[in-house]
Amino acid sequence: MAREWLTDVPVGTRVVVRYLIEGGERATDALGELTGRDEEHLVVDTRRAGPVRIALAGVVAAKPVPPAPPPRRRRP
Repeated sequence: MAREWLTDVPVGTRVVVRYLIEGGERATDALGELTGRDEEHLVVDTRRAGPVRIALAGVVAAKPVPPAPPPRRRRP
């Protein structure tokens, strides 16, 4: 179900994607803007790691998320 949703969601949507890594034994998350996709992969531009290329076959779950909050002001 998450894979089908990711093939239809517009590029530019902020998403969180849980996907399998290391031979499918562990999962991790990518949070950021969906910046690209083809028939086998999608790209999520994250704040920490930059663009992350994810195989659609390894996607476990995905959903849209609200925009990131504005940066906090530093205290003087």
